[in-house]
Amino acid sequence: MGKIGQDSIVDLPYRPSLGAPIGMDVLPFTELRDRVRRRGIELGAPIRPSFHRLVHVRAGTLEHTVDFTHHSLDAGEWLWVRAGQVLQHSAEGLAQAQGTLILWQPGFLPTEPPLDVSPLRPEGPHARAVNLALRHLMSQYDDLGSLPLEAHVDVLRHLLAVLLLRLSGVRRPAMPTTAGRDAFHRFQAAVERDFTRSHRVADYATDLGYSVRTLTRACVEATGQTAKQYLDARVLLEAKRLLVHTDASSMTIGAQLGFPEATDFTKFFRRRDGRTPVQFRTQARGTELY
Repeated sequence: MGKIGQDSIVDLPYRPSLGAPIGMDVLPFTELRDRVRRRGIELGAPIRPSFHRLVHVRAGTLEHTVDFTHHSLDAGEWLWVRAGQVLQHSAEGLAQAQGTLILWQPGFLPTEPPLDVSPLRPEGPHARAVNLALRHLMSQYDDLGSLPLEAHVDVLRHLLAVLLLRLSGVRRPAMPTTAGRDAFHRFQAAVERDFTRSHRVADYATDLGYSVRTLTRACVEATGQTAKQYLDARVLLEAKRLLVHTDASSMTIGAQLGFPEATDFTKFFRRRDGRTPVQFRTQARGTELY
């Protein structure tokens, strides 16, 4: 596999370490660097992992850009990069920082605790509880032979959930009601599946058996955005990913995202970003990290 430049997104499938339990992996940054090099991927290239990544920096600083948001992670900080997000590392930071990366496939956890997507820095009792949960998880991960494989994986699944719950206590977001949470999660999954097919909330409401009002209320409770704003933001995010990380024309990208005419895509993009797709691409590619 040849080197991949920064004008294409590398779709990264889940490939666990030898002997790793099914669906989950724990590795130091040194192993991440080696994996990236073995797979012929440039350290600073944009990648789209098909799995979740929980990053913990122990020493140094790790520069991350996740879907156009830049994060500078210092010692003691955590960041959850969710499956499907496009990220880039600073090659220099990845070569110097020390820490731990926890990888798991979607579906490894039956439910995922709510966790702020921005960096978290546990302090005081929170830090001690989080560090204890991490040590317990790493100890069980290394102790492969003490339990039957199925039990070993089940214990890891619970310990990972405990770690995420501990981190969610660092900065707990307001949560919607159970009914609203279920409606939002179903809408969220439907948007991920169908946002290139339909840009109308009414279509999702019909498919899911909700009213537009119910989906809107659930979205506002979960994200602070209306259902239409959430849907449009997802389309805009994918448009930006393709504009920055591929060389496809604006017309081609618009067609991929479900716009029947190039002018429709341009109008959509300008209304929500303030720039045309071409203007955005030019300005975004003028930065070192996107």
